[in-house]
Amino acid sequence: MANTPGAKKAIRKIARRTEVNKARRSRVRTFIRKFEEALTGGDLSAAKSAFIEAQSELMRAAGKGVVHKNTGSRKVSRLHAQLKRASLA
Repeated sequence: MANTPGAKKAIRKIARRTEVNKARRSRVRTFIRKFEEALTGGDLSAAKSAFIEAQSELMRAAGKGVVHKNTGSRKVSRLHAQLKRASLA
């Protein structure tokens, strides 16, 4: 357990930051799920708009440090590849 006032404050800050990061991570997952649902539904125009939103959320999360920037880029790349495969089929 933390003894010093500084350590206690750090624990409070970490708890607040954890809540914010959980919300951001959840938001990213929601947008990715919306994209995947649109893709499996076969609606390419909805999938394209969902991809743009998912890409934006992933890059925002990467910028905020919720996910590593390479992780965000990798996920965007894979989503785009899925969209490309669906549009060619």
